[in-house]
Amino acid sequence: MVNLSSEYRRRLPTAQELPCSDETPVDNELQNDIPNILLHLLIDIWGDRSDWFFGVDMAVYYDPDLEHPKKSKSVVPDGFLALGVKKRADEGGRLSYAIWQEGAIPILFLEVVSKKYNNEYETKLAQYAEIGVLYYVVYNPLSGKGIHKNRQSLEVYKLIDGKYELQASVAGLPEGGEMVWMPEIDLGIGCERADRGDWQREWVYWYDRHGKRYSTARERAMLAEAIATQAELAKQEAEAIAKQERQEKERLAAYLRSIGINPDEI
Repeated sequence: MVNLSSEYRRRLPTAQELPCSDETPVDNELQNDIPNILLHLLIDIWGDRSDWFFGVDMAVYYDPDLEHPKKSKSVVPDGFLALGVKKRADEGGRLSYAIWQEGAIPILFLEVVSKKYNNEYETKLAQYAEIGVLYYVVYNPLSGKGIHKNRQSLEVYKLIDGKYELQASVAGLPEGGEMVWMPEIDLGIGCERADRGDWQREWVYWYDRHGKRYSTARERAMLAEAIATQAELAKQEAEAIAKQERQEKERLAAYLRSIGINPDEI
């Protein structure tokens, strides 16, 4: 938590006074898709909670400038998670996230490496550590290639004694993916290949403590539809079997009557 005197706090710029982003366009659609997958999963996973906020491509202000509020220092991660704050600030939603106003440093920052390298493993690593973000997650769709040949597709760093340390991932999960468990968040984060409609590739997901991946709304709907279809087919098969048995019984009864035997008396 950020502790500030009430007098100093009154002088600080509010989120409404600050620019909401750095206006830098993304050069890779994954920079939008991946954070939004995580956001919409959290809406389902933590649907009964109101003490969290997940921002996508939103400015996070960490050092206020009292004389020139718009010059306050900020960063714009592709996604971030804050705990212990209001899920909804007001009806219009947040314009930006000012740490001194919210009272909590985000617990997780997410960056998706793009074609134009933005020093995710150097400058941002040091800057986010200085801000005090506990977990820094880097997803790199270019891992294994060129300057990223020694990078994993997903790297999770934890702030320990003021420095980020790369966390070991847990492999051999039920669905074949890998994840890093984050006890302070009570979630794991990892990646695995999946089909999102017309795009099959590796995606980033949340996991439970047993390594089971949380399904998307689309996946749950498809599963429910498959179960319903299977149940309908089973019903039709049972009706077909019952009809066949009834017809065989009727043919036998007809035959018995043809030879002078009343089947009702047998």
